[in-house]
Amino acid sequence: MHGLDGKRVLITGAATGIGRAAALRFAEEGANVAVNFIGEREPAETLVDELAEINPEGVHILAPADVADEDAVDQLFARVVELLGGLDVLVNNAGIKLDSPPHEMHIADFDRVMAVNMRGAFLCSQAAIQHFLDVRQPGVIISTSSMHQVVPLTEAIAYQMSKAALGGMTTTLALRYARDDIRVVAVGPGAVMTDMNPDFEVDPAALSRAEAMIPIGRVARPEEIAGVIVFLASDDAAYVTGQTWFVDGGLMIARPE
Repeated sequence: MHGLDGKRVLITGAATGIGRAAALRFAEEGANVAVNFIGEREPAETLVDELAEINPEGVHILAPADVADEDAVDQLFARVVELLGGLDVLVNNAGIKLDSPPHEMHIADFDRVMAVNMRGAFLCSQAAIQHFLDVRQPGVIISTSSMHQVVPLTEAIAYQMSKAALGGMTTTLALRYARDDIRVVAVGPGAVMTDMNPDFEVDPAALSRAEAMIPIGRVARPEEIAGVIVFLASDDAAYVTGQTWFVDGGLMIARPE
């Protein structure tokens, strides 16, 4: 893809799943990658080692931080800008999902999902935009949303609400900062083989049920979502802003037979 060699990319929630796959793909395109994570350090360290093998001339760093914490986000961006020499692309990928019937959901769980998925994405977007404006450079912000941005998810209402909010944030920021050469987009995956869908790994029946609903006939691999993220960050997508690209194997257009 065009225009990614040497770019400086921060990916939140990068140690596993879609974030990990995106980090590897960005490194393949010659980008420098900051790996944000929270919690266990080893998966992130392993990923940074892999990035260095793929792109040994690049700079790849660990960037631990809770994106829901305003002070931590400020420190995160200061670290990334210092060690990478700036920032060109932010990927808001950090996210959690807690299942519960809406009437039984504890408000603390609701608040935590919204804090990570929505507040964290906004705090990071705000910091990225401020950096782009301060140094008078173009920038790209990409958020990992979900098909549930528009499709109800009855047993994970906080997750669904947070993704719907990401859609609104994407269009609003894109409109406000388009003339500053800042593009803001989102990717909306359908069913993906990640830790967020653990049943697919351990329950063949659950996997079969999911696959039966998807026109393409299978769930996605994280690498397939990562490819769209990296494309949207590239110069090949220079005329794309304010959109959510749904990557769902046709699930959203499927009709029960």
